[in-house]
Amino acid sequence: MAAVAKPADLHRMGADEALAALYAAQWAPMVRLAWLLVRDQGVAEDVVQDALLGIHRRWGQLADKGQAVGYLRRSVVNACRSVQRHRKVESDYLAKAGPAGRDATTASAEELALRQVGNAAMRAAVERLPRRQREVLILRYYADLSEAQIADTLQISPGSVKAHAHRGLLALRDLVTDPRPSREDTP
Repeated sequence: MAAVAKPADLHRMGADEALAALYAAQWAPMVRLAWLLVRDQGVAEDVVQDALLGIHRRWGQLADKGQAVGYLRRSVVNACRSVQRHRKVESDYLAKAGPAGRDATTASAEELALRQVGNAAMRAAVERLPRRQREVLILRYYADLSEAQIADTLQISPGSVKAHAHRGLLALRDLVTDPRPSREDTP
């Protein structure tokens, strides 16, 4: 499987060949991006797999096949948002179910290990950011995307990207230097 060398190469490919090329070139970066947003390897892989299959299904309908990587990235971010919304619904339900419901969801071995490794304070601070700020900062500093690419991925204006990045960095600075829970985190 050859990596996608140029967007022009995608224009000449059929759906199967394009899927193979996108998979070879984008699987690992997209799974890492999804993992940063959902913090679960299996879910991250499922999200990327579904996004790749979505591109394959709609390959003939894509207006600019050279933008397939951007479309893939946007699909991954949107699917991660859906996962997060679902988790919120589950969390709210389990909170109402009382202690018996909470006992049913214990942290996985991977999650427990991740809590012990590396930059735990920064990961915790990033998790406490509002969703949009978290997404902008991950896309900027992990995926190394430009403001225009982030704006396209999140379907917001470049000015909004700048604003979310600025606010997110200020909040991170405050959270890392003063890691006490904010008013929103306290019951």
